[in-house]
Amino acid sequence: MKKLYYSIGEVSEITEIEPHVLRYWETIFDDLTPRKNKAGNRTYKEDDITLVLKLKELIQEQKYSTAGAKKIIEGEEPDPNAEAPEPLSADVQKDLKEVKLFLEKLKEKL
Repeated sequence: MKKLYYSIGEVSEITEIEPHVLRYWETIFDDLTPRKNKAGNRTYKEDDITLVLKLKELIQEQKYSTAGAKKIIEGEEPDPNAEAPEPLSADVQKDLKEVKLFLEKLKEKL
């Protein structure tokens, strides 16, 4: 049985999107507006989760900017003359992973 409402932690787990990213996307995308309960906690519905998954696909997988994803969500077609981002080389991906690991270790020390 599906739930009527999901917490931000549950949505984060389902979609594999960090809570801070979900909160940021709320500021960008007008259609992503989870309600808040009396305690002030966000409560997401199935439609919200569907939208988050669509945004994840557009932004993280298809590499659209948030502005480009917003146009698509709002029903506008992306600019066909705009250059598609080039895929990152294996070396760049490796370097980025190393930087991320370094920053995570640094964060733990703080």
